[in-house]
Amino acid sequence: MILKQYYLGCLSHGSYLIGDEKSGQAVVVDPRRDIDEYIADAEANNLSITGVINTHFHADFVAGHLELAAATGAWIGYGRRAETEYEIRTFGHGETISLGGVELEILETPGHTWESVSVLVREQPGASPDAVLTGDALFIGDVGRPDLAAAVGADPDELARALYSSIHDVLMKLPDDVRVLPAHGAGSACGKNLSDELESTIGAQRMMNLSVQPMGEDEFVAMIRSGQPAIPEYFAVDAVLNRQDRPLIVDGGNLRALTVREMQDAAARGARILDTRSPEDFAEGHLAGTLNVGIDGRFAETAGMVVGADEEIVIIADPGREEEAAMRLGRIGFDRVVGYLNTPARAFAELGDIVQRGERVDVETFDKERRDNDTTVLDVRNPGEIEDGAVPGSLRIPLAELARRHDEVPTNRPVLVHCAGGWRSSVGASTLRALGHTNVRDLAGGYSAWAAAHEPSNA
Repeated sequence: MILKQYYLGCLSHGSYLIGDEKSGQAVVVDPRRDIDEYIADAEANNLSITGVINTHFHADFVAGHLELAAATGAWIGYGRRAETEYEIRTFGHGETISLGGVELEILETPGHTWESVSVLVREQPGASPDAVLTGDALFIGDVGRPDLAAAVGADPDELARALYSSIHDVLMKLPDDVRVLPAHGAGSACGKNLSDELESTIGAQRMMNLSVQPMGEDEFVAMIRSGQPAIPEYFAVDAVLNRQDRPLIVDGGNLRALTVREMQDAAARGARILDTRSPEDFAEGHLAGTLNVGIDGRFAETAGMVVGADEEIVIIADPGREEEAAMRLGRIGFDRVVGYLNTPARAFAELGDIVQRGERVDVETFDKERRDNDTTVLDVRNPGEIEDGAVPGSLRIPLAELARRHDEVPTNRPVLVHCAGGWRSSVGASTLRALGHTNVRDLAGGYSAWAAAHEPSNA
């Protein structure tokens, strides 16, 4: 048996290739849209990808089932409650899929969504299970959140109660030595306490995962309904796209270089200019009105918080990283990238009045201005992060909600934006400027730097 995990850190996304070396058959579970790695590994192991299984309709990325089916002729499988515009196979609880000797058993585990399933993997029929691919039902350290499917009409409380049963009556009934392989890890907005470990066992989760401990259903529902990260608006779009017979991902090699004039024309018709350089480089000089989402971070997910899914996008990137940026946007279904600015960052100084500087302040300046001036401190962290501490008197709007709630930020006074470490604050500050706020700066080092400076030994 071949069982390989592919982990994409920027989306905290785990996908899997399961194959039988003797029969040469394989399936891919929860694939991303850029599928070359799956195909290359299958070929290297003399495997043919005959099926693709999605454990549920993902909301945080667009899955690559259509791309894999087009490239390999594989069937596409879901739990029995799934309905799609494209042809699928559906599987009920206890149904098996034979890859030759290797056997997959479908476990219905609704709760994150109604159609959610987990995939139990055995090296041969009748053997003790080796692993369970739990999708977004059971994570390492937590369980899936039940409120994302509200975007397609599901009731979060009903889903939470279904998840209680899925955890306690299905997954926690498995043997302790079964490996747990989830669809997401730390940083994902699909849960709140996810571990940075990439695999675990049922026994380890039984001991260490607070969300699977014995408790009543009402207690479980209250626990998983509270403290969840803010939901990026593109999640609702992707949850629908994964049901649709949508276009395949665009080849990044076709990305077009634009002149400054062409970029300005695109902006005039409503395109978003997305500067993917670091917050530090962005602050040194950038085109007025651009959004800063650094590519060396949770790039696609964060871009999806501040750019509309229906907007055209022009990319500004360090030379050689334009296609990477476009491909990563494509992973969340943002395919309307019209090109990239064919002007290196070092030439910005020659572009005159369309260039502006951002201003990042240190902790000392931050404290002085928030105390001495009529200044708004804006905290763009998630609710769970704020539980660990916050700057007194700060206005709190999660970054994922800032674009639609920016009118809550006063426009008649300076604004100082901060996050945890100084990356998201640049996104938030640039978003406010693009939306018409004029006097906006952000805190270098974020709350971590501020809290360190205010420890008792440093006071």
